[in-house]
Amino acid sequence: MRPHLVLNPASAAGRTGRHVDHIARAVRRAVGEFDLSFTQRRGDGVALARDAARAGSGLVVAVGGDGTASEVVDGLVQAARTGAVFGFIPRGTGGDLRRTLGVPEDVEAAASALQAGADLVMDLGRVELTGHDGAPVTRTFANVAGFGIAGEVVRQVERTGKAFGGRTAFMLASGKALLGWRDVPVRWRIDGGPWREERITSVSVCNGRFFGGGMMVAPGARVDDGLFDVTVWKGLGLADFVLRKGMLYDGSHVRLPNTTALRGAVVEAEPLDGDPILLDVDGEQPGRLPARFTMLPGALCARVPRTSA
Repeated sequence: MRPHLVLNPASAAGRTGRHVDHIARAVRRAVGEFDLSFTQRRGDGVALARDAARAGSGLVVAVGGDGTASEVVDGLVQAARTGAVFGFIPRGTGGDLRRTLGVPEDVEAAASALQAGADLVMDLGRVELTGHDGAPVTRTFANVAGFGIAGEVVRQVERTGKAFGGRTAFMLASGKALLGWRDVPVRWRIDGGPWREERITSVSVCNGRFFGGGMMVAPGARVDDGLFDVTVWKGLGLADFVLRKGMLYDGSHVRLPNTTALRGAVVEAEPLDGDPILLDVDGEQPGRLPARFTMLPGALCARVPRTSA
């Protein structure tokens, strides 16, 4: 079966939709003929990817940002045991999964990797969370999920958009969210260990290394080691973000006294008071605590450049 592209025309501030012909030519040169479907609203990528895999496509390619990629991954997981491979042509503004997987930002180079790349058997995360309406929601994530300030930052980005680029959008949203931020009380634990009751700025459950438009939140994370890298920030304020911003982007923040790095396969968390604590799941904001994050070892086969495999 031909490769199937799931394309989000609204990604990259609408530039993806305006450049469909250019993207199609690059993919056709790399892999030959392909099938193409378009997302129209949030969540479409899940169903489109699932249906493409179940119809027999051996390579299902997300064309869009991290949110589109996350939906396509979710769809492939739902289409269990089809053997479909995940491909990615990054067209978003954040670029965090692209950085983690080493996929080129250039369309022609990313398309070439669909043909000449290597297959990487990678882990995924599953998060069982509470939707905004109080109903249970289950999502798969390829890169990073978490709660605390990260969820508030994503909410700010969703409100204001990314017209000036992903890194700028996340930097501005982070500064706005930290202005007047007070750490939130949570009860959480790793791998069934003792519960911790503490105030946190953010807890990030990381399969990949980057989030927030290029912040290296978990510099030691690998997508194929069967464990999450869990980064805990406490007492992080606006002054830290302004004065130590470089450390957040190069990964050296793990040396700071208000950063703790842990590893594990299951993370559980719940709020300690009535205020909602928002989640960030691959750069989207689907709900709030309580939540359970579970590692899914070797759950996805991804086509990546050979230098990244």
